[in-house]
Amino acid sequence: MSVYAGIDAVSGRRHYLREVIPAGPKAASEAEKVARRLAAQVDERRNPRTATTVDQLLDKYLETLDVGVTTHRMYTRYLEKHVRPFIGRLKAGALDADALDSLYAELRRCQIHCTTRKGIDHRTPRPHDCDERCRPHQCKPLSASTIRQIHFVLRGAYAKAQRWRWVSVNPVEFASPPNAKPPEPDPPSAADAARIIDEAWREPDWGMLVWLTLTTGARRGELCAIRWSDIDLDEGVLSLRRSIMQDQTRTVEKDTKTHHQRRLTLDPETVALLRDHRRRRVEQCDALGVEFDGRSFLFSLDPAGRTSLVPGSVSQRYSRMTARLGIDSHLHCLRHYSATELIAAGVDVRTVAGRLGHSGGGVTTLRVYAAWLAESDQRASASLAARIPVRPPATDALPRAMTDPRTPREVLAAELRGRVMDGTIGVGDYLPGIKTLAAERDLSVSTVHRAFELLREWGVIAGGPGERPKVCAIESPEPKAAESPGAPEVRVLEPVDDVDPDEGEFVELIVRRGGAVVARLSTFADPRDGGELRELLLGVIERGGGVEQDLAQYEMDVRGASGELLLTFVAARRRRR
Repeated sequence: MSVYAGIDAVSGRRHYLREVIPAGPKAASEAEKVARRLAAQVDERRNPRTATTVDQLLDKYLETLDVGVTTHRMYTRYLEKHVRPFIGRLKAGALDADALDSLYAELRRCQIHCTTRKGIDHRTPRPHDCDERCRPHQCKPLSASTIRQIHFVLRGAYAKAQRWRWVSVNPVEFASPPNAKPPEPDPPSAADAARIIDEAWREPDWGMLVWLTLTTGARRGELCAIRWSDIDLDEGVLSLRRSIMQDQTRTVEKDTKTHHQRRLTLDPETVALLRDHRRRRVEQCDALGVEFDGRSFLFSLDPAGRTSLVPGSVSQRYSRMTARLGIDSHLHCLRHYSATELIAAGVDVRTVAGRLGHSGGGVTTLRVYAAWLAESDQRASASLAARIPVRPPATDALPRAMTDPRTPREVLAAELRGRVMDGTIGVGDYLPGIKTLAAERDLSVSTVHRAFELLREWGVIAGGPGERPKVCAIESPEPKAAESPGAPEVRVLEPVDDVDPDEGEFVELIVRRGGAVVARLSTFADPRDGGELRELLLGVIERGGGVEQDLAQYEMDVRGASGELLLTFVAARRRRR
């Protein structure tokens, strides 16, 4: 049965509503009913005005969609992989909620839409020899958040189709996507944060990036886009204006995720570290004969700072570092750490939302970090800078690579240096060829090249690029630990009995156990009197239900009236007589 419905809004051809009536004794009466129903739809303008398919609707929608490049690519990938193969050929006006619910059920069954459970999940789609990493296929559902994103894209496409009058109703409104999973931020503990910072500061530039992520809670793209012109070291203010977007093999500088700029106040410790970082950059530029540019990137593999870091590479390096430490964490967890510590310190939600760059005046912050808001009223109020673990002493990167190699090029360089030191390779001999070493160690030629550059820096070999490396006489340097200007002074004081009570001053005491703050108090005391400090610390422990034998587990920061750190007190055991 066909009923004329006007001109197709897309193709410009005559448009008919068609419905097939099965043959039978009641076919004539059924045809009359269908004809009346279709004609009523046309008269009431409830009929679809086009015979466009779902594929054509999605193509038109993606052409008009105004979103970022990465978001557009993500939507396109989702539709190509999970939607078009199942409902793409259906007429846009024929799609209903039942078909969508069946689609969502298929997505929850298997994310690769397998047709048999006896297949193999290969380690790579490229030609290869299968090994233990190629395993029998096991169906894994598509995540609820991804299915909901697909649902929102389809709902937006059909909302546009309604406005274009391609369809009369939006069937996606009647479908049932999976419920949204509540946000579960998993910030690292204070102990894990201390280990992460300690490991990151083995390389100062990398340590500075991890430290700034921890203190500001900035997104990775925003961190990669920071330039020196965005930082006012005199005022201690960081302006986040742009973000780096990774577009496959290239990076693009764009505005922030929420399209809003924000200014963050930095604590004095972070400002001091940024000054040290700037000094290192200037020295590198001077050594290379390059002029330091005040608009260069804060973090860059280029000594002149002309190119930004790649956000994906930053996340990958952080994940590898935490995996090496045995900590289950990714880079975004540092953003969660900054947010939860601010909330626990009693900072209001609007301020936290402003520092994180959340839109909506704190609605997102309330939704994501609701569990920490309930605890904030019970925990002591402290600034974020006081809660972050102390930066460890810096070490020289070259001696560290000699004694504790981590990357493949460092491992190869350290091994070759060891063979020179023990006489296996003599002074004046040539090292094995680059291609030979690459084949023996299953390394790339570029990795071996970088290992040779490291040996040249150590003074193990001589000869420039293009010359065969020749071993020269070397001396074994001893690694030296550099002083850390930001580390607080830690002293163990013995009790004294001859302190004048009038010499006391107003001090703030912060008591920690295992790195966590357990008490804060202000009093008049003599910071030079170890006995008085010991009694104050013991009083805090006993009020918390502890005993004197627990003294060794506690430490106490002593701060002056203006907040400066005077010393960190660790009680000494009393000697038995």
